[in-house]
Amino acid sequence: MARRRPSVDPDGRMPLREHLIELRKRVVLAVLGMLVGAVLGWIVYDEVFHALQDPLLDAAAERGVVASVNFAGLASAMDMKFKVALFIGAIVSSPWWLYQLWAFVTPGLTSKERRSALGFLAIAVPMFLAGAAFAWYTLPRAVVVLTEFVPEDATNLIDAQTYLSFVMRFVLAFGIAFLVPVLMVALNLVGLVEGRSWLKGWRWAILLSCVFSAIMTPTPDILTMLVLATPTAALYMAAVGISLLHDRRTARRLSASADGTLAR
Repeated sequence: MARRRPSVDPDGRMPLREHLIELRKRVVLAVLGMLVGAVLGWIVYDEVFHALQDPLLDAAAERGVVASVNFAGLASAMDMKFKVALFIGAIVSSPWWLYQLWAFVTPGLTSKERRSALGFLAIAVPMFLAGAAFAWYTLPRAVVVLTEFVPEDATNLIDAQTYLSFVMRFVLAFGIAFLVPVLMVALNLVGLVEGRSWLKGWRWAILLSCVFSAIMTPTPDILTMLVLATPTAALYMAAVGISLLHDRRTARRLSASADGTLAR
């Protein structure tokens, strides 16, 4: 039996009900993909857990203090294992849920425009992973905030929920921050949003970058927030520039086509 495709209006827009049904479908598929990835996360939990706490141990060793991750509650270790498994699942399944995102954004486009999903994934997945890798590279500086006030020769018992949640949110925040500009350019390339529209919102973009960074990096260190906000704002402006350049080329091509038609 042929798969049912979402209905669209003649102008390419989906009715609200169909839009909501499509959203539910894509969310369910994305979550299922993450759960499959979480199975792998459950298997490799021990290795990942040690890797996640290494920045804390290294920062403590540099300052000559003793720090360790402490599981305060009876069920906190199991709860954290579930969270770390889902964290790994989100990263491992990123090609899958990114495809679901693109499929939801572009349900009414032509088959030619749908093929742009391959190009979107070819750029979006590496950018998401690059953001996560950049977060891991800058993480030691953020972790210093958790240990810098500990006196020498003292022991710092850090709650596992607090520390590991901070690390996972930090990594995912960078991945998302690097992903947003790719989505902006993709929406512009398929003609859904003009570059001028992105440019008009640059003030809001900078403000939201700072707010997003402050939420996703829950430390009192403003430098940690700026480490995330600065590349986020820079990538936004780069996406605006690419979109404006594409719009200009498209306008020139349409103008040349129109002139050729009139000449005939």
